[in-house]
Amino acid sequence: MTKPPPSPINPASPENRFLHHSFPVVALESTVITHGLPRPQNLQLARDMERVVRENGATPATIAILDGILRIGLTETELEQLANQDNVRKLSRRDFATAIVNKESGGTTVAGTMFAAHRAGIKVFATGGIGGVHEVETLDISTDLQALSDTPMIVVCAGAKAILDLPATLEYLETMAVPVIGYKTDEFPAFYSRQSGLPVSARLDSPEEVVTFTKTHWELGMKGAVLVCQPLSSEEEIPRHQVEGAIVQARWEAHEKGIRGQELTPFLLSRMAELTEGASLKANLSLLLNNARLAAQISKEFWRSQEKKV
Repeated sequence: MTKPPPSPINPASPENRFLHHSFPVVALESTVITHGLPRPQNLQLARDMERVVRENGATPATIAILDGILRIGLTETELEQLANQDNVRKLSRRDFATAIVNKESGGTTVAGTMFAAHRAGIKVFATGGIGGVHEVETLDISTDLQALSDTPMIVVCAGAKAILDLPATLEYLETMAVPVIGYKTDEFPAFYSRQSGLPVSARLDSPEEVVTFTKTHWELGMKGAVLVCQPLSSEEEIPRHQVEGAIVQARWEAHEKGIRGQELTPFLLSRMAELTEGASLKANLSLLLNNARLAAQISKEFWRSQEKKV
């Protein structure tokens, strides 16, 4: 009898040591390393996010596919490989099988990271900004929104990326029954900016409140994520009126060049950095570290609450 091929996710292997973990863990995405930031900032950011998670009492688990193997938690060598490798894929949920069958490497999106983290039993995930609705007319809607509706996880972000249609993104999340939590704010953050003029569905002011809310949500039988949106500080943000012109310009250029699909967001973020003379990149780095810090605090509190039940 022919033996079946080895599983691309091996619970006993050291690269997937977070399966059935017994300590606070924070999942981290990797498209920010492969497609979101230029070198060498991408590798430094990956290291800094892992450091911040550790400093706040949790264990980081950066997720990626390397040579066809899903890695839940990368070593330093693997981080360097991913950050410096050319021709890596951008991996959402639909792309996992392709990368595994072809033994390719790639960075996982918000949706891809949530899928893998959920398989490993990880409950908390930190990212920069979620994907959302680019254009209603073309149905350019990120898979991130579907993942938020069907994957039980606490996702800490700075709102949706400012290059998106934020009102339409919030409407989609409402339709899919995803709670949009403002962390110490009543307003949905606009990624680079503290204010969007759009309300959140609830406000919470501490990791303990986030954990209590999330457990109540899931105990009611809800199957999706809780989206925790933390704005940048007033010192770190780019006010909305200052960044709006660059967003309009970047979108127009993408439309003129015919850039769509998975290539659109990396193009827009890169062009934003150029148009704002690096200010958007600086804000992006700050919000990623802020979110890693809060996610670690929430994960630690979530684990503490679980221990109390035992």
